[in-house]
Amino acid sequence: MNSSVDTLQQLAQRLADSPGLRGKEDIQPVVGALGIGDDDAIRVGDDTAAIQVSNGWNLLACEAMLPAFVEQMPWFAGFSALWVNVSDIQAMGGRATAVVDALWAPSAEQAIPLLQGLRAASSLTGIPVVGGHANLQAPHLAISVSILGFANRLLTSFDAEAGDLLVAAVDLRGRQHAPWPFWDAASDAPVQRVRADLELMPTLAEAELCVAAKDISQGGIIGTCALFAESSRVGMTLDLDAIPQPADYPLEQWLCTFPSFGYLMAVKPANLDRVIRHFGSRDIAASAIGSIDATQELAISQNGQRAVVRNLAREPLTGCATKPDHLAQTLPASPHSQPDSTESC
Repeated sequence: MNSSVDTLQQLAQRLADSPGLRGKEDIQPVVGALGIGDDDAIRVGDDTAAIQVSNGWNLLACEAMLPAFVEQMPWFAGFSALWVNVSDIQAMGGRATAVVDALWAPSAEQAIPLLQGLRAASSLTGIPVVGGHANLQAPHLAISVSILGFANRLLTSFDAEAGDLLVAAVDLRGRQHAPWPFWDAASDAPVQRVRADLELMPTLAEAELCVAAKDISQGGIIGTCALFAESSRVGMTLDLDAIPQPADYPLEQWLCTFPSFGYLMAVKPANLDRVIRHFGSRDIAASAIGSIDATQELAISQNGQRAVVRNLAREPLTGCATKPDHLAQTLPASPHSQPDSTESC
C-alpha cells in the first residue's frame, strides 16, 4: 500500500473519530427511548419536523446552544441560536415565520449579551421573536430557540438516490470564530444581502431543481454527509479536491467546520448547471463535491484513491433510519463526543 493511500485512510479515520461526527451518536439512546422509527406518521431525522397541510408543509424545529459556547461567546451564541434554526428551515425548502426562546440566567444583567445577539439575528433576518420563557434565577446561562416555518415544496434528507450528484453551496465570505469550528458569514453581513440569500433554498425547491438537501451543521461537511446518507440509506463519496473552501483554511479543519450558510444537496446530473448558477447569482460558491451510490458507505476520495470513513449500514449514526426495536435503550456516550447543538433527531 503506497503512502498516499495510507495518508487518505489516516484522514478518513481522523474524520470518523471527529467530535462533531461522533457527537451525533448521542442521539441514538433518545431515539430508542422514544421509540422513533420509519413507521412514524411524521418522519424524524430531518432538519425540521415537516407536518403536511392542505397547501404545503408546516415546519417546526428547535436548537439548544453548547453550554461552553454560551459561556465563552454569549453574544454570538444568542445570534447563532436564531440563525441555526433559520438554516434548518431553509434546508427544508421553507421560509421561517417566527421564533420563541427559552432563556436561563443567574441575573438579567448576565442575560443581556445573549439577548442582544438574539435580537441582532432577528433584526438581520426579519424573523420576529414572538415569545418564550425566561428564568433569571438559574445557576447558569443557557438558551434554546424554537422556530416555525412553512414550505410550499419540501426538501428532505430522505430522498437522495444512487446516481445523484452531491452538491455543496457555501458562503465563503466569512471568518472563523476561534477556537470554535464556526465559519461566520452572517453576523456582520448587509441586511439586504442576507435576506436575498435566504430565498435561495426555497426558490430552489419551488423550481424543482432538487428534492433532497441538508444544512451543513455541527460536524461540518463530513458529519452532515453522514446524517444525510443515513437518512436516505445511500452511500456518499466526497472528492476532497472539489470541495469549495476559504483560502488558506486547512481542508481537514474545513471538513469539520460549521458554516453559517452551507447546504448539501442531492442533484440530478441534468440539473447541476442550473443549481450552480442559482447560487452563483448570489456569489455563493457551489459545486459538485461527490457522488451518491447504494453502498451506505461514507467515504472520501483523492488522486484516484478512496477510503471509507463509516459504513452506516453496519454502524448507524443517529438511528433515526432504523426500526426502534433494533436500537438499544441506553448507549454510553462516545469518549470522542461533545454536547451537540444541532439535530435532536
